[in-house]
Amino acid sequence: MGNTLHTTRYLPVVLVLAGHDPTGGAGLVADAEAISACGGWPLTIPTALTVQNCHDVHHLMPCRGDDMRAMAAALTEFKVAAIKVGLIASLDALDAVMDIVNRYPGVPLVADPVLKAGGGKMLSTAELLDAFRSRLLPLVDILTPNREELAQLVGREANNDTDRAVALLSLGCQAVLVTGTDTPPAGSAPDQVVHTLHTPDNGRQWHWPRLTGSFHGSGCTLAAALATRLAAGESLVLACEQAQAYTWQTLKHGWCPGSGQSLPRRLWQHSDLSRQDAPS
Repeated sequence: MGNTLHTTRYLPVVLVLAGHDPTGGAGLVADAEAISACGGWPLTIPTALTVQNCHDVHHLMPCRGDDMRAMAAALTEFKVAAIKVGLIASLDALDAVMDIVNRYPGVPLVADPVLKAGGGKMLSTAELLDAFRSRLLPLVDILTPNREELAQLVGREANNDTDRAVALLSLGCQAVLVTGTDTPPAGSAPDQVVHTLHTPDNGRQWHWPRLTGSFHGSGCTLAAALATRLAAGESLVLACEQAQAYTWQTLKHGWCPGSGQSLPRRLWQHSDLSRQDAPS
């Protein structure tokens, strides 16, 4: 009983800075599940706590920046291979995120701009958006907004997705993966979801069958899976492709616990203990 099993297997470590969603549909729990399912090891630092369910966020409680810094400072035995940033709910938290990110120069940074809850509640402010654009965006290797978030980040400076993505690239962001899970762009097939990668040199587009229903946490899942693929050393295009394929499967196998949004099942390949005669 006193023997300890040691393993030399390499696990790509992904540091996550995001909000905590008690439903597990999004936020830190979602990120940790996606990273683990994709073969990585998650380190999680909360940027905010939330009161929410599968319908909407009811209350937002930003975490103290000093607490976030202290949590990050204690993780020195881990070699961080990628960073994923999600919800940032205050300028104090943004300051801490900046300090933590700057500890890891050269490490791929994936940012998922969580600006509004699926139920409609705004989770950011104009001041925070300005600070995000001017301070964090120049450090981001790939940003993963949906089409509505893309429009919010850019404002009225552009009137189409391509011009908006170019505007963000001009601010220093290295790549933008625009997801089409919300409102389909004009002219696209309504039964398809189109994801478009924009980089300074070229772009790439993927089409996926649109699943029925509304999902809570698809963006978190995609960004966390993408960060894990980058942590494992995959190229940007391959990482984007693999992360999309994984995310689509989590949505296909999603679970709706009540009358709200469905939740991605990021561990769908593991044991299924569900029963057809679920308790009422």
